[in-house]
Amino acid sequence: MIKVSVIILTYNHERFIRQTIDNVLNQQTDFEYEIIIGDDASTDSNPRIIEEYQARFPDKIKPLLHKKNLGGYGKNNTLAALGICKGQYIAALDGDDYWTNPLKLQMQVDFLDKNPDFVASFHNALIHFEDGSHPDYYVNDENQKAVVTLEDLIGEDEVWFMATSAVMFRNGLLNEYPQWFHDSKSGDIPRYILLGKHGKFGYINEVMSVYRKNGGGMSFTDGKQDADFLFNRIGMYEGIDAELDYRFHKTLSKNIARYYLMLANSIQYGDNFFISRFYALKSLILSRPNSTEHRKAVWQKYIVPHGFMKFYANTKWKLEQMIK
Repeated sequence: MIKVSVIILTYNHERFIRQTIDNVLNQQTDFEYEIIIGDDASTDSNPRIIEEYQARFPDKIKPLLHKKNLGGYGKNNTLAALGICKGQYIAALDGDDYWTNPLKLQMQVDFLDKNPDFVASFHNALIHFEDGSHPDYYVNDENQKAVVTLEDLIGEDEVWFMATSAVMFRNGLLNEYPQWFHDSKSGDIPRYILLGKHGKFGYINEVMSVYRKNGGGMSFTDGKQDADFLFNRIGMYEGIDAELDYRFHKTLSKNIARYYLMLANSIQYGDNFFISRFYALKSLILSRPNSTEHRKAVWQKYIVPHGFMKFYANTKWKLEQMIK
């Protein structure tokens, strides 16, 4: 009986895929696990490397080599892999990430076996920038809660503290995905929200994987100054709001407001006086009640004409000098 289905989700990862697969094969467990490798029509030697490993480990590795890219920001490849998982639990990782602890699977299975009221477990991960542009750092700090609920996944800012390579969840909980999930560029955040509707997440305070950031990753193609990305995020959080029956509407509205303010400064609209001010005003309305500093910043930068603010500042300075 297969206890865990490991899914490796990959596209053009020829430089990394061997290390990824090797570290999965090196797991020490007292149960059977399968490795499903979903390749989204890579144009490099990635498929050939996967086939090489499958020939060496035919009972363990199950290639899912798509001849055509499935699109959907990689989520369709993920869903295809999830659809053939036979394990009681599922552990996923991207083809450029890797596990660092050979007991990772065993530790997470032990936790979920002992805690049937938890839907998933996760651990800490190291974020590593391949180009050396940033120093390495950990996803979770010393204040990470041991038990995470749906409420912990909702915030006025972006909430993300579980790397793909760090999560193991129960198979069979998510059989249907809403349209807003398919439309979102993000896969992890929506999936954790949907899982969180079913129960709790348990945190294991161990660093057991590395999350690589490199030029081929999604995090390098998204940009918070790009309007398309920002509209996509707004749609995702509006979908989450409806999915949760608007129980967290006030909090999520403030999160959405952040993205409208980013739209006001986006590459596409930052230089357009009227559209920029429209999105800034929408941000101001959605974020109510907002802080004095926030209101002041929005009014000064976007709502009140720049010439008037300059005139006001000069007049105020002259009056202060006269009083002195």
